Amino acid sequence: MSLRTRSATDREGLEHLLTGARFELMPFESFEEEITHLPEDATIAITTSPQLGIGATVERTEEAREQGFDVVPHIAARYVEDRDHLTEIADRLTAAGVTDIFVPGGDREEPAGEFESAYDLLVALNELGYEFEEVGITGYPEGHDFLSEETLAESMASKEPYATYIVTQLCYDPDAVIEWVEDVRARGIDLPVEVGIPGVMNYQRLLEISQKVGVGDSIKFLRKTTGVFGFVRQLIGSRGVYKPDDLVDGLAPYVGDEEYNIRGIHIYTFNQTPDTEDWRLGRLDE
Repeated sequence: MSLRTRSATDREGLEHLLTGARFELMPFESFEEEITHLPEDATIAITTSPQLGIGATVERTEEAREQGFDVVPHIAARYVEDRDHLTEIADRLTAAGVTDIFVPGGDREEPAGEFESAYDLLVALNELGYEFEEVGITGYPEGHDFLSEETLAESMASKEPYATYIVTQLCYDPDAVIEWVEDVRARGIDLPVEVGIPGVMNYQRLLEISQKVGVGDSIKFLRKTTGVFGFVRQLIGSRGVYKPDDLVDGLAPYVGDEEYNIRGIHIYTFNQTPDTEDWRLGRLDE
C-alpha cells in the first residue's frame, strides 16, 4: 500500500503527531539554552556523543529531569565499557526517575568494551534485573550503510522481546517509511513506531553541526536521507531551509490505523529547537 492510494492529510492525525512529538537533542554546551525553547511537558531524547561519551548523556539527562522534563537517554551499546559501567548508568538513570530509554548500537567503530551491539546490552540489562517501562530500538526505513536487509531484519527480531517500541532513523520520504512499516508488520513485529523526522534546518547550520560531531557523522547523516545531491536540491528549492511539512502530512493519514501502529514522531532537532518549535506551533495553529 502506498501513500498515493490514501486520502489527503488527516488533520486529527497531524495534530496527534505534532502535539505528542519528542525532541532529540545533542548533549553539547547549547543544551541548556535549547531546552528553554521547548514546552514544559516536552519529552526530550538525548543522544550519545562520540566526542563527549555516554557520561555527558547521563549528566544532561539528570539535569533535564531536575527541570521536570520527561527524558529518554540514548544508551549506545558500543560506548558502554562493561557490566559494572552499565550498572552505574542504569542506577543513575533510575535514581533520576527515568522510565524510558533508547538503545542503539552506536556508530563507534570499535566498542569501548564488551558490548558489540544493542542486543548484547539489552540482554545484559535484563540479566542485571533492570526493568524500564519503555525501551526503544532502532529501525532503518532506507537501510543501513554496512548491514544487509536480512541482517537488519534478524537484528530487530532478536531485540523485539526486550523492546516496547521502534524509532526510525532519518528518512525524508513518507512512502519509504510506510512501505518499511508494512514490511516490518509482514515479518510479525507489531511494536509501535516513532517515526524519526528532521527538524527545521538550513545548510549553514548543518555545516556547523558537522564541525561539532565530525565529518564522518555528517556524511552518514546525509547518506541516510535522500542522498547528498537530493538533499541539497531540497534545500535550494526551499530557499535553503528544510521544513518537514510533506513528511508529516504524508504520515498523518496513517495515525490511528492499527495495522501501522504509528505512535508518534521523533524530531531530530540537531539543537535547533527555536526554529523547529516555531514550525510545529505554526502547523498546529493553521
